[in-house]
Amino acid sequence: MRKKWLVLTPEEWVRQHVVHFLHQHLQYPLGLMGLERGTTYNKLQKRTDLCVFDQQGAPLLLVECKAPHVSLTTTTIQQVAVYNQTIKAPYLFISNGLHHYCWQVADDGTSLTALETLPTFSQLQIELDALRK
Repeated sequence: MRKKWLVLTPEEWVRQHVVHFLHQHLQYPLGLMGLERGTTYNKLQKRTDLCVFDQQGAPLLLVECKAPHVSLTTTTIQQVAVYNQTIKAPYLFISNGLHHYCWQVADDGTSLTALETLPTFSQLQIELDALRK
């Protein structure tokens, strides 16, 4: 996607597999994915691992990837939630390649609802279109 060679770190391995899963199995368009994009939080420059946009260009899904040996803890959830205070994606996803968790963010951004599975792109798009009406 980035059209350049990268060092295959353990975290990059997870990121590439998440992109593959989203695209090949859940039909998320590659053209709507942004890898390692910069964002600002409290005047600090941060980098999100992956942000998927909806068909209108608004953030849809914010993804945080960790290396397989890194446990997914409340700190990981807090990290993606803090990034999302600026990005405002309605869905969050974290993965270390072994374990994966997904949440829907409340409209007011104050709470998360755990999802059993990550919805397909078309399922999320239909849900968002219904909310926008």
